[in-house]
Amino acid sequence: MNLRIIIIAIFAIMLAACNQQNKTEALLPAEHEDYKFQYTAYSNDFELFAEADVFVVGETANVLSHFSLLPDFKALESGSIKLVLSVNGKETSQTLEKPTRKGIYSFDIKPETSGTGSLTFEINNENGSFEVSVPQVTVFTEQQRAHEAAAAEDVQRTNTTVFTKEQSWKIDFSTGYPIIGPFGEVIKTTAIVQASQGSELVVSARTAGIVHISNNSLLEGKEVTNGQSLCTITGSNMAENNISVRFAEAQNNFERAKADYERSQELAKDKIVSDKDLMAAKNHFENSKANYQNLNKNFSSDGQIVKSPMRGFLKQVFVKNGTYVEAGQAILTVSQNRTLTLTADLPLKYASALGTIQSANIRTPHDNQTYTFDQLNGKVLAYGKSAEAGSYLVPITLQIDNIHNFIPGSFVEVYLKTLSNAEALTIPVSALLEEQGSFFVWVQVTPELFEKRLISKGKTDGVQIEIVKGLHTNERIVTLGSMMIKLAQATGTLDAHSGHVH
Repeated sequence: MNLRIIIIAIFAIMLAACNQQNKTEALLPAEHEDYKFQYTAYSNDFELFAEADVFVVGETANVLSHFSLLPDFKALESGSIKLVLSVNGKETSQTLEKPTRKGIYSFDIKPETSGTGSLTFEINNENGSFEVSVPQVTVFTEQQRAHEAAAAEDVQRTNTTVFTKEQSWKIDFSTGYPIIGPFGEVIKTTAIVQASQGSELVVSARTAGIVHISNNSLLEGKEVTNGQSLCTITGSNMAENNISVRFAEAQNNFERAKADYERSQELAKDKIVSDKDLMAAKNHFENSKANYQNLNKNFSSDGQIVKSPMRGFLKQVFVKNGTYVEAGQAILTVSQNRTLTLTADLPLKYASALGTIQSANIRTPHDNQTYTFDQLNGKVLAYGKSAEAGSYLVPITLQIDNIHNFIPGSFVEVYLKTLSNAEALTIPVSALLEEQGSFFVWVQVTPELFEKRLISKGKTDGVQIEIVKGLHTNERIVTLGSMMIKLAQATGTLDAHSGHVH
């Protein structure tokens, strides 16, 4: 019994000693913790993200620098870069003629004096010379103080996700700041796309007859040139109103009148024909000539030659080979499709706001693309001042250039933007993420670390969306590529505490 008590006592003493040792080790400083300084800087042409060893006088520090071209945030693939560390007027530099890896330059630099200075990256490539600067860089006199300062600036990683520059360079990616500016009422509606007046012409038959089409020349969508022959209308097999007979008669009358007039001119020289008869022959000749030239311009012995009135494409063909048509009947439509009109019908509750509509954004549902008025050279043509009986809708008509292959006859979504002095904080729609009815954005902590932020949204114009709560103007966010960061977070392939690995 006493032996058991002694053994238990010895075990308790050993356990207490072990706990005390663990506490003592926990209180000791982490001498070997690999702290780094992270620097981010932007110019008009470049984004810089650098991870640097602590700068200590007389000791070599590595500066792993990532360069992204703006505004598309793709990796800088070529060019020489000179890194200059300037402290108290003393400069230390290193030049690399090419990237260590795509978009990455790894500098090794040894500071010669302590104090606060700056890092300057001088970039030279085929596009010119550029400069990116990082102010407030500190060089320390000893390792201990340097590591303490680096530890104090260590980035908090709560609710964050790592997304490396190498990953962002492989996708469509960008970041930016929220915008504060006028953001009035937005009216979302649907509009039908139609060809504008003047860019579309209907070709009609000038005579009655049978349509003859050869070589599949009348196919909808086929491109045509100005004056191109498309088909003929002939009445050669018709007993009445036969254009071929009329053309032949006009030609015979013209040739006969011409011969009579020329003969009268010769006889008039010898006073055989009076001036009165000469004038009558001339009048008959001129009338026959005008009639023949009119028919000859648009017809031949085979009938009417139908020509394209302008360069464009065949939008609609109303006849088939062998169809009988009357004079004035529509045969086909030629369209240039360069300018389009968008017509939307709005409820009466928006009638008072129609006069303040200055712009619009247009979204095409088939490819989920949104275009601004500036991109399409758009303008507001007109809006209704009254509603049709029983419809309670007021029309508004917009005009755009068909730069992005809009299809006449299709429908598009339109965000009508009214003029307003009210300002709002807005971000691109592409920056927004939705999860189970809640909305988030990725806020940039560093160019490789992003915080998931819950926000409250307001109205949208299809391109920008109002942020009511959760974001400030000085916070840089991911504007393109948000979904890929979400996928990186879901896979969990990168440990946010592991640091940058190359």
